[in-house]
Order: sequence, then structure tokens, then C-alpha cells
Amino acid sequence: MDMIERSVKEIPGHARKAGPKEWQGTLTEVAYPVRNYINASRLLVTDREIGAAEAGRETVRGEAIVKKCVVYLPAGYERESNRRYNVLYLLHGVGGDELEWLRGGGEEDGRPVICNLLDHLIAEGEIEPLIAVFPNGRSAHDYGDRSFNTEGTNLLGFYYFDFELRYDLIPFIESNFRTRADISDASAAGIAANRRHRAIAGLSMGGMQVLNLVIGGYRCDSVKYTENRHHWDNGLDTTVRAPGMTDLFAYAGAFSNAPTTSPGRVLGDRIRSAGHRMELLYMTCGDRDGISFGVYPEAMDGLEEAAGDLLGDFRRVVIPGGAHDFGVWNHGAYNFARLAFR
Repeated sequence: MDMIERSVKEIPGHARKAGPKEWQGTLTEVAYPVRNYINASRLLVTDREIGAAEAGRETVRGEAIVKKCVVYLPAGYERESNRRYNVLYLLHGVGGDELEWLRGGGEEDGRPVICNLLDHLIAEGEIEPLIAVFPNGRSAHDYGDRSFNTEGTNLLGFYYFDFELRYDLIPFIESNFRTRADISDASAAGIAANRRHRAIAGLSMGGMQVLNLVIGGYRCDSVKYTENRHHWDNGLDTTVRAPGMTDLFAYAGAFSNAPTTSPGRVLGDRIRSAGHRMELLYMTCGDRDGISFGVYPEAMDGLEEAAGDLLGDFRRVVIPGGAHDFGVWNHGAYNFARLAFR
């Protein structure tokens, strides 16, 4: 693709609508085994050598659970059998699931708006054809529980999604679809190349996950178990720092990141210590967002200085009049997709 400077832009009206049939990608629901998740006893079930100090809680062996995700395949995927694709992961909010981007983001002409946006970006040559994955971001035995309960294992599962992503979901996607990235290549050259073929972004709680888990901030748990009271005053408190996943992702986006996002200096320090250059970090929020706009500046404060030259394109986009809704999030996804993989 071209290397020209690209500015953030409004979504063209026609891009929300369904394009011609030959432009339209397809959606496939797939089930996959998860061996890394929070169980009913609040322990981390894992098939890896992860210690309690790293996890912030005891780890145990256990049976796999089965989760589902939805995969968007671009037009021509079945026909062009030798072609391989970049992958974009899109994470949902605290009350959502793998369908939130597809249903909550609205429909036009009988198709989810997010699919129409990707169809148009691809067909009009703004981006290369890509695969998009919509997972359920709760890595917990009760991942189907969408309630907000700070003492619940379902909420705790949000803060442990990185283990599922690294050890379960990405290997499944890259083994079952024609991706350009290959997580089985653990060589230094392979890691450096493959991370440039994966991008991840999320809305609200999913935005927090991108920053805290992928960039590398703090995990959280209920104050009932930490026995501390955090200044958020929402029943949650920080526990241990996540190792980050910048070895797997070169492009990250956080749209209206949730209040439990770690401070910018913490995030920037993790980027620098991990040693992998973030080619794109895209952070956006509406200035009328009563949930996220107060913490949005905190998540950027000191980030750029701490990361130094390991932070590339850092986009900070405030949407005038924007609320905590898909007006901001679709705009974020549209522009993040335009800017990633370059």
C-alpha cells in the first residue's frame, strides 16, 4: 500500500451503506477451545507455565472451555485461495459480547455498519483486504454473563483476556484462516515480521484491554479481594502489571477507554521496556463522554515521553460532541483501519 500521509477523516455517508454484492465480505461464527481463563474459584486455569506472581493469583490446570467468535472474511477470500491476509481484532465493551460491534454499531441495508465500512475501505482501495475477528473478551468460565458485577468472575475475566488471546485465539485464527502472520514462528525475525500483520482495537472496556493488556498496564480485581480502595471508587482496584503483547501487535487502538485504564506513563514505560516499536497507537474519545473523557487524558499523560522512539504514529482524536457510543467507535474503527498495516 502507499506510504502517503493520511489524516483522520469523517466517515463518508455512502460508506455506511451496503456496497454492491461483489464488494461484500462474509461473517462466520466459529467455536474454539480456551485453555486459559478464570474459573469459578477466581483462579487462572492455564496450560502454560505461568506463575502466581505473574498472574496475580494462583494458577491451576483444568479442562478447556469452548467460546465463539465471529470472523469477517473479505470479498474474494474463497476465490483467491493463495492469498493471505492481515488480521484486525475488534474488542467489545463491558456489557457486550462478540456481537456488539455487529449489532450495537447499527445496520444499513440489512448489513452491520462495521462490515459496510470494511467493505468500502477494501473495494475503494483505501486498505488491503483483511480479516476481522470479533471475540468475546471475557476470559472466564461464565463468559456469557454480561452483567457489571465487580465481584464477579465474568468481570475479572476482562483483565485476563491476554492469556486467551496469546495462547488460544490467535493460534486458532492463524491455524484455520489464511493469515499473513504465523504465531508458530518464534524466531526474532518471525516475531518482528508477524506483529506487523496484526492490529487490535477496542471500545470502552475493550479499549482498556488494548491499553492495559496489549500495551501493558495493570490488571484489576474487586476491592473485596484486594482489600484496598482505589480513587476510581467503582469497586475495582489494581493488582499486578500485565506483561504486554507488543511482541504480537504493531498497531493498537483504544476508543473511549474505560476508567480502569492505567496512566500514560505506565503504558509508555512498558512500550520502552518491551523493546518493540508501536507503529500506530490510536486513541479517541468524545468530549461529551461522561464515562471516559475524564480519564482519557490520564491514559495519554507522559506516554509519548516514556515510550520515546519506540512509539511511532500516535493519534489522539477528540470528537466534538461525541458521547460514549458508536458515533465515536465506528469513526475510530474506520480511521484505525485506514492507518494500520502501513
